[in-house]
Amino acid sequence: MTTQEQQAGTGTDRPVPGGTVRAAMARKVIIVDDDRETREMLQVLLELEGYEVKLAANGLRLISTLHVDKPDLILLDVMMSWIDGFELCQAIKKNPEFRDIPVFFISGRTAPEDVERGFAAGCHDYFPKPIDGERLVHRIREVIGPP
Repeated sequence: MTTQEQQAGTGTDRPVPGGTVRAAMARKVIIVDDDRETREMLQVLLELEGYEVKLAANGLRLISTLHVDKPDLILLDVMMSWIDGFELCQAIKKNPEFRDIPVFFISGRTAPEDVERGFAAGCHDYFPKPIDGERLVHRIREVIGPP
């Protein structure tokens, strides 16, 4: 897959985590971004689509949330305090309990080397800010299915 395809959010489909569909429960997405406006905008977008949304302002909050609310997908900012998104994604992918959770980066860092670093860290897709909501929802549906 080319870097342009990766940037465009046209990566290959991935299996649903765990390979099963939850009965009578909405798919859960955790949004991790230190920018409140971005978190809230994405929350509204995904809740209107029917997804259950949890919010985390930083990587430390994500770690505690993962143990309580295991999501079907993580939307992760790259530039955050405490730990950057690349390092956090690598840590998630090293943990057997969470490694199968797809991670989409959402970032203002759009240089090809940043996108490549994101995929090397284990992300499923990389979305530049400002985020194309329609394309994001389409990719979420491809990767984890409808709510």
